[in-house]
Amino acid sequence: MAGRDEEFTAYVTARIAWLRRVAYLLCQDWHRADDLVQSAITRLYVHWRRASAADNVDGYARTVLVRVFLAEQRGGWRQRVRVVERMPDAAVEPPDHAGGVDLRVALAALPPRQRAAVVLRFYCDLSIEQTADVLNCSTGTVKSQTARGLDALRRALGPMVEGERLA
Repeated sequence: MAGRDEEFTAYVTARIAWLRRVAYLLCQDWHRADDLVQSAITRLYVHWRRASAADNVDGYARTVLVRVFLAEQRGGWRQRVRVVERMPDAAVEPPDHAGGVDLRVALAALPPRQRAAVVLRFYCDLSIEQTADVLNCSTGTVKSQTARGLDALRRALGPMVEGERLA
């Protein structure tokens, strides 16, 4: 048991920043991303024997994280809890760049499954089949959700002229 705990702790310590970035891209809120990662890590610990035996532990952890995010979107928690825009005395915030801010705002406007498909395909660099496995859906659904998400991002980000969007 002690060896199992040490192995799990070493994995989580090495991959926590990556999991947090993926969670942030999914939910667009650092505090909520931390909650998602915590829930995913808890589930990962419960199933660590299976996860550590997987061919791709990162893929297993990413799947758990995305499924925690999607389950939360379906549940009532998000509707009952009001998340404030900015927490007082926040920890150090990552540097923001104008383009990144625009992209994150556009990404946040996507429905959860479209956002998950886009993040998995283009940030996590998964294939259509891998994304379908993570989202527990068909490859056709991945293709349609990705296409709709990219179309919405293109419309939201559109051509810019001197900081102003063209109508």
